[in-house]
Amino acid sequence: MKIRVAINGYGTIGKRVADAVLKQRDMILAGVTKTKPNFEANIAKSKGIKVYAASADKLKSFQDAGMDVSGTLEDLIRDCDVVVDCTPGKVGATYKPMYEKAGVKAVFQGGEKHDVAGFSFNAVCNYSEALGRDFVRVVSCNTTGLCRSLYALDRAFGVDKARVVLIRRGADPSEDKKGPINSILPDPVTIPSHHGPDVQKVLPHIGITTSAFAVPTTLMHVHWLNLELGKSASEGDVLSVLSSYRRIMLVSASEGVDSTSQIVEYARDLGRHRYDMPELVVFKESVKSFGRELYLTQAVHQESIVVPENIDAIRAMTRLCETAEESMKMTDESLGLGG
Repeated sequence: MKIRVAINGYGTIGKRVADAVLKQRDMILAGVTKTKPNFEANIAKSKGIKVYAASADKLKSFQDAGMDVSGTLEDLIRDCDVVVDCTPGKVGATYKPMYEKAGVKAVFQGGEKHDVAGFSFNAVCNYSEALGRDFVRVVSCNTTGLCRSLYALDRAFGVDKARVVLIRRGADPSEDKKGPINSILPDPVTIPSHHGPDVQKVLPHIGITTSAFAVPTTLMHVHWLNLELGKSASEGDVLSVLSSYRRIMLVSASEGVDSTSQIVEYARDLGRHRYDMPELVVFKESVKSFGRELYLTQAVHQESIVVPENIDAIRAMTRLCETAEESMKMTDESLGLGG
């Protein structure tokens, strides 16, 4: 059986999810939506992807540009089993009534509130709880990264307390209207940032407090973690556990990978499309243990880390795979992860 997948919103995340769907042997890409006939819409059409206008009132701009589209979002969702909503934050929730009316399942992104789906998803943490659900929210890039490492360490040693500082990119590379340009911005000034409570939507028993800062870079986020473990663990123990998990990559400063720009260069040399790095990246030398107290630093490629999670969410909701390991293995192999 192949599941027909629609992508509502063909931007930073949407185009990556669309490319990933095209690589799955159990999925068909039904089409994508765009709000305007820009270069992304043209590239999608050049790939043979069906492009739809996001709404009836957007059709005219495509007609004026001489670009043929296959209809509107309403037409697209009539021809799919699942829609992956990749519209901007807080916009996805406005489409939920349309999805419900059409009787299609929907995957939302981390820019939406937990309540839009009533369930927040991370493949390794709670795949089984997503089986058969009609609506799922894939948590944000930062929350995805934190969930991966905290889940692994909690399973091995227990995590009694987590204190995390997030150094966030100011904008994605294509966002030329965002900042900060010459500032370090507490984002927000208050504590906690939303990331800690969001982690608890997936891992409710983790005692976590987060503080976040936006800085003038576009490449990645960096997290500094201070954890109180349930039992003592050496640096070697921690590295062994982290290295055993899918979608966690250890890199070494001794080999020259000591910054986000070097991670991007590493991804380029691996031949990654768009220099994507869907794995959570942990700097080996940052792992420092003082018995039950652990420190580590990790990096998150904000444009791609949630892409495999979206694919796994589709499989869980449609029961294409009954276990996280089965789905994650298929996804990772199709996307060339882990190598």
